[in-house]
Amino acid sequence: MCGLAGVLAFDRGPFLVTEPLVTRMRETMRHRGPDGGATWIDPEGRIGLGHRRLSIIDLATAAAQPMSNEDGSLWIVFNGEVYNHAELRAELVALGGHCWKTDHADTEVLLHGFEQWGIDVIHRLRGMFAFALWDARSHELWLVRDRIGIKPLYYSVHHGRLTFASEIKALLEDREQPREIHEEAFYHFLSFLTTPAPQTLFAGIRKLPSGSWLKVRADGSTEEQRYWDVWDDVVPIESGSDEEIAERVLAELRTSVKLRKVSDVPV
Repeated sequence: MCGLAGVLAFDRGPFLVTEPLVTRMRETMRHRGPDGGATWIDPEGRIGLGHRRLSIIDLATAAAQPMSNEDGSLWIVFNGEVYNHAELRAELVALGGHCWKTDHADTEVLLHGFEQWGIDVIHRLRGMFAFALWDARSHELWLVRDRIGIKPLYYSVHHGRLTFASEIKALLEDREQPREIHEEAFYHFLSFLTTPAPQTLFAGIRKLPSGSWLKVRADGSTEEQRYWDVWDDVVPIESGSDEEIAERVLAELRTSVKLRKVSDVPV
């Protein structure tokens, strides 16, 4: 359970991203990442990323975040695990053209996967994740959430900037963050003790829905797309007795559990 945060200042606006702001946002989530924290701000003050780390895969310092590719054109902060990272790394190594600085960090696999396949890399991932990736080549920020929405990601657009984080309280470190209550979401919370995405209890803060990505351009324009829905992958159950069907389900469950035991620390 890592924590990520960041700010994107839109073009032609007076606001500039500062390290103290991103660090304050990051440190509200210290409990999510007790193994380290870091911040990266681009030289022009247009984008800043912060990360609190809980080390699960590749405990080396080289696997710390924010992480960039070899030429600094891509930067990422990532919360989660990519269970098939070893297979994806092998595929990328075979394709060639990538310089690796970690031994087996899944974050770096995601980074180079985006470099190779663009946003379509998400269709190759098996795992739980939320990440923010800055593409300096196209001046676009990508916010992405896993298919089921296991890992959280919140964002807000206001005063010439976009802020995002794993937890809402990190966004409230921005003193200009609107704090008006979202009345409909409040009613949902009183009824169900939760708020449906994209609503949150704050009118100015949104929850990125599960199985979705949000692309934010440097001029402030946005595009959101749902890349996966459970009904897109319905597979009819093959004929068989109840015992045979139960055995197939159990086999899939065992495979799923085995994937989730990939770790460099006890799980």
